[in-house]
Amino acid sequence: MAINTKGFGAYDIRGIYPESVNQELAYRVGRVFPGLFNAKKVAIGHDIRLTGPTIADALTRGLTEAGCDVFDVGQCGTEMIYFATGFHDFDGGIMVTASHNPKEYNGLKFVKKGVKPVAPKTGLLDIKAAVENENFDWSFRKATGSVYKIDILHDYIKKLLSYIDVKKLKPLKVVVNTGNGSAGPIINEIEKFLPFEFVKIYNNANGFFPNGVPNPLLEDSRVATVKAVIESRADCGIAFDGDFDRCFLFDEQGNFIEGCYMVCFLAEAFLKKNPGAKIVCEPRALLATLDVVEKLGGEAIICRSGHTYMKAVLRENNAVYGGEMASHHYFRDFYYCDSGMITWLLILELLSQTDKKLSELMADKIANFPVSGEINTKVSGVDKVKEIMDKIEKIYAPQGVSVSKIDGLSVDFENWRFNLRGSQTEPYIRLNVESRGDKVLMETKRDELLSVIRE
Repeated sequence: MAINTKGFGAYDIRGIYPESVNQELAYRVGRVFPGLFNAKKVAIGHDIRLTGPTIADALTRGLTEAGCDVFDVGQCGTEMIYFATGFHDFDGGIMVTASHNPKEYNGLKFVKKGVKPVAPKTGLLDIKAAVENENFDWSFRKATGSVYKIDILHDYIKKLLSYIDVKKLKPLKVVVNTGNGSAGPIINEIEKFLPFEFVKIYNNANGFFPNGVPNPLLEDSRVATVKAVIESRADCGIAFDGDFDRCFLFDEQGNFIEGCYMVCFLAEAFLKKNPGAKIVCEPRALLATLDVVEKLGGEAIICRSGHTYMKAVLRENNAVYGGEMASHHYFRDFYYCDSGMITWLLILELLSQTDKKLSELMADKIANFPVSGEINTKVSGVDKVKEIMDKIEKIYAPQGVSVSKIDGLSVDFENWRFNLRGSQTEPYIRLNVESRGDKVLMETKRDELLSVIRE
């Protein structure tokens, strides 16, 4: 197959099979990975995509022919490769996944020893250059590596449960929508240890995605979860993306809970257990989180969004928790990595400790800090993003109390703020607006900004 490296992005490799991601690419990645990262033992796994086993086999062949031992987890979620790499102290981990992308996509995510992410500046561009190197002797075979099938399920479930006190959980009714992704088998296993009544929908793993793309950020993907929550009179709903490194929450009325409120909620939980701890958040929507951190005596650290950046900042500051409004939640004691499973377990533990409904727990936060949610506008390219950003900065920055460019453009005013940024992976410019207790102000400024952006 032809080599096409256009799938190399800001965080991983991702593209349509077989044009951008195929067996030849996976094989070459396997051949160069051990030499670049001094890796002698590497964990691999794949999600439920139909091309996953084939790509994983080619990757395995490349790794073993480079003299590396492969520890194959099989079908799993991305966080399970993080866990396997850290738990067994492997020299690296590679996950075959395209996360929430449509079924025709696939890709590769990497970590090196210590479960440290591989980003453009920490090895991803080196992999790209090595894969493209036609002077490399691809015919040479060390052929010394072995392949071991490993079962990490017991230890992984034990790690997840260590985050909560099962004895304090209430018998809540919970809708779980795994979107025919990789989370289904894990829900079936962890259910044995919990007092919850699960109402499962689309729980069978199916790479054809017969019920649509498993991406709960899309409103169409939420409909089934909302319907099930209301009809079953559940206490809450949970929905996962394809490789379940993200989960999304719905209250008992079927209302989708924006990711920034979940960050605030979890920050509060961690600060109550870890007084004075550091919390990492990103600048898209952060007023509710900053309020909680200040009231509870923690220290907030603002970081650019994206898992490679968040993990690095968490590690550098030994922060106990970090979160993004896109529903990536990072935990110090989970190798500074993101976990969709730990997230919902913590939320349901918090819900078990109160007589309030989830909507009631969130009501004050939503009223005190109304948000627009992320609004995407399609643009023609990078130059257009820059043109729009410059225009917005020229109009709004002189009026602001503060201006930040940690991630895109953030301008703070006395009672409201906004963040505008270009997508790292798609031709979109993304807007978030929030205010302090004034929903009408937020909506007015949202519409005003969109009018300028879309002229």
